[in-house]
Amino acid sequence: MNRLAGRRLTAATLTVVALVTGSTACSSGDSSSANGSGSGTYTIWDPYPQFAKGSAWAKLLDGCGSKAGVKVKRTAFDTSDLPNKALLAAQQGNSPDVLIVDNPVVSTLAEAGILTTTEDNKLDTSKADPNLLAAGQSGGKTYGTPVGANTLALYYNKKVLKAAGVDIASVKDWPSLTVALEKAKKAGKKGITFSAIGTEEGSFQFLPWFWGSGAKLTQLDSSQGESALSLWNDWLKKGYAPNSVLNNTQTTSWQEFATGEYAFAENGTWQLANAKKAGLDYGVLPIPAATGGNAAAPTGGEFVTIPVQDKTDRYATSQKLVSCLTSSENLLATDTTLSYVAPTSEVQDKQVAANDELKPWVDAVKAAKGRTSDDLGTKYPKISEQMWKAVQSALSGAKSPKDALAAAQDAVK
Repeated sequence: MNRLAGRRLTAATLTVVALVTGSTACSSGDSSSANGSGSGTYTIWDPYPQFAKGSAWAKLLDGCGSKAGVKVKRTAFDTSDLPNKALLAAQQGNSPDVLIVDNPVVSTLAEAGILTTTEDNKLDTSKADPNLLAAGQSGGKTYGTPVGANTLALYYNKKVLKAAGVDIASVKDWPSLTVALEKAKKAGKKGITFSAIGTEEGSFQFLPWFWGSGAKLTQLDSSQGESALSLWNDWLKKGYAPNSVLNNTQTTSWQEFATGEYAFAENGTWQLANAKKAGLDYGVLPIPAATGGNAAAPTGGEFVTIPVQDKTDRYATSQKLVSCLTSSENLLATDTTLSYVAPTSEVQDKQVAANDELKPWVDAVKAAKGRTSDDLGTKYPKISEQMWKAVQSALSGAKSPKDALAAAQDAVK
């Protein structure tokens, strides 16, 4: 490991950092420097400002600090602010000891040279599910461990399906799902709502269908990818999905489903509480692949990483903190607090035993895939941008699915 690599950030990276100097954060603990050198204080940065001092999450961090024999100074940033703050801190030689970031960001920080590998910091990741761990891998090396995961699935309205004469057990692939949408429309209801907005949210929601077709992100214009975009396009043409999907965020898409008029909605684990509040008689189904089985949906959730430090003797204690946060003993409580599916089969089984409603979500997470997996790393954002542009172009009628994806692939090249 090059200990100074974290200081050698590219001009492009530094430009991004310079744009976010006005962001704010929530903190607890003393005001010692970020690396806490010589103070017995270890700093942890996380993207959970919703959890204040005294919350279950903050208490867990303090408890892990006590177990490691140190004091924890925690600072919480908004998810969008944290990567740039981490890059700036690395440039200044002031990185936190433990950094918790959204999983697609790991490869960006790793390629910038500011994260240690698990080989260097001796962090044991053997219990983490390989498909989830892959989101934190780049160049054959692993840069942290997942604290938990969420993903997408299909919520369905049992009342609407019953009125349409649809047995949910019959929905196993794209053709049977389309038949269910057709029946819902004929019964005077609406078929499916999702988010196809021209942002990362649109790509995030399209990926299960793209991957479920057998397509790969390295070739956007494959025949499989075309079939996925054609599926969505046909749903809009036939009125099975509303034109509003072009502007829907995942939140507005959920609001449409909450009206009780839709048979299905593509959304995530984070809507479970809202589903209960809406009073709908609902169920959850993993998104089907084109010919059956569960499609790979993209993983959300964070990785716990250990940034590069000039004083390498700090890594041993940082490793203890991370191991404590992600231990089997703590993960059940942690992922309940964060509304995540655990990253290990052992704890997933405990989650389902405690709440059987999580079973379809565990199944979906087991089939899920990191957006930067397949060693895409920092290539992913450019691919994603062209993907959502292709989706927008096709669903708006500006181009055919084939032409839209061909243009996207050319732009990526």
